Amino acid sequence: MNLKIQHFVIIITIVFSSCVDNVENPHQIVAKELPITPSITTNDSIANFIAPYRERINTVLDSTLSYVTSDLVKDDGKRNTSAGNFMADAVLAQANPIFKTRTGQEIDFVVLNHGGIRSIISKGKVNARTAYQIMPFENSIVVVEMSGTSVKHLLTFLAKSGRAHPVANTKLKLDNQYNYLKIEINGARFNENQTYYVATNDYLVQGGDDMGFFKNRSSVTNLDYLVRNSIIDYFKKMDTISVSVDDRFIQLN
Repeated sequence: MNLKIQHFVIIITIVFSSCVDNVENPHQIVAKELPITPSITTNDSIANFIAPYRERINTVLDSTLSYVTSDLVKDDGKRNTSAGNFMADAVLAQANPIFKTRTGQEIDFVVLNHGGIRSIISKGKVNARTAYQIMPFENSIVVVEMSGTSVKHLLTFLAKSGRAHPVANTKLKLDNQYNYLKIEINGARFNENQTYYVATNDYLVQGGDDMGFFKNRSSVTNLDYLVRNSIIDYFKKMDTISVSVDDRFIQLN
C-alpha cells in the first residue's frame, strides 16, 4: 500500500483525578509529529486481514464488461467529443427507463459538463475501474423540468461557453457568430412554449460549472442513480461500444 500522507499527530491527554466525584479536566496535552517514511514496515496481521477484500475488489473492478473500438477522448471535437458523447449517451440510455417508470414522462435531452470527464477511455476492453477513472465523483443523475424559455438560456450558455459540454438527443448547429441555425431536441424543432425534461447531474443543478440556468426550473427528480453506475451498467449492456464525434452539436467555420 502506498502511503501518501506524510505525517500525522498523536494527541495524548493525561487526566488526573483526585476523586471519582470530581469533573475530569485535561491536565496536560502533548502533541508529537510522527513522520511516515519507508522505514515503517508493513503490519503483516493487518495486511493479511485485508488481503481477501482487496482481491475481491480488484476482481470486480477489473472484470471485462465491454469492448471499445477506438480511444474515447475529450478533445477530439470543437462542440462535441467522443468521450463526452459516450457519457451523455450512457446517461440517456440508462436514466430514461427509470424516469419513465417513475413519472410517465421521457427525458428530452442530456446536458453534462466537459470538466466532469476525468480520463480517456482507451481502445480495448473496459471494466468498472474504467468507469471510476472517467467519473470518480459521487454525482447522481437528476432530471430537471424546464420551460422552453429556461432551455433557451441553457442553449445560449452552450453556444457561448466555448467548451464541448456533453449533450445527447439533440441536433444543434451554430454559425461562426454563435447564432443558432438549427435547434432540434428529441427529434423535433425547439418550441419555446414547450416543457422539457433535461437529464444532468446534481452538481450542475446546484450551479456548478457556472450553469446557473438550472435554478429556473419547475421540478427536479433525483433518480438516486450515480452517473458512474450508469456508465458501468451501460458497459454491461453493450458488447461493443463505438462512439465518434458527430452532428449532435456543430459550429460552422
